[in-house]
Amino acid sequence: MDTTTAILIAQAVASGMMAGIIWFVQVVHYPLFAGVEGPASASYARDNQGRTAWVVLPPMMVEAGAAAWLVARPLPAIGRGPAVAGLAMVGLLWLSTLAVQMPLHGRLARAGHSRTTVNSLVLSNWPRTILWTGRALLAAWMLAAAG
Repeated sequence: MDTTTAILIAQAVASGMMAGIIWFVQVVHYPLFAGVEGPASASYARDNQGRTAWVVLPPMMVEAGAAAWLVARPLPAIGRGPAVAGLAMVGLLWLSTLAVQMPLHGRLARAGHSRTTVNSLVLSNWPRTILWTGRALLAAWMLAAAG
């Protein structure tokens, strides 16, 4: 297997993983935060942050690295446009994660349960859910197009 194929496979797997994770988070995980009340809620939120990072950081890093590699070395079968779009999607996902979701998680970890914060977390995560789904579809298309 050549490097390009390995990069495309890694990107498709990482993006697919993140799409699956984000749908689970959106439909199951984040809504369940609403039921974690009382003194243990801040501890729960802190534990959630620490455990989640171990699951999402590796595929996010692989996805970002693969997207950057494909922009630096665009493939004729894919073209520069889709590669740039893929990297832009990754950038938006990271920006949302760092600027929106992480501060909301931080608020829960510091102050504990807040229905307003949980609702903000769920609502603000929909764009990430849609974007990661599109990102996974784009990565799968790239892999198929490069044949």
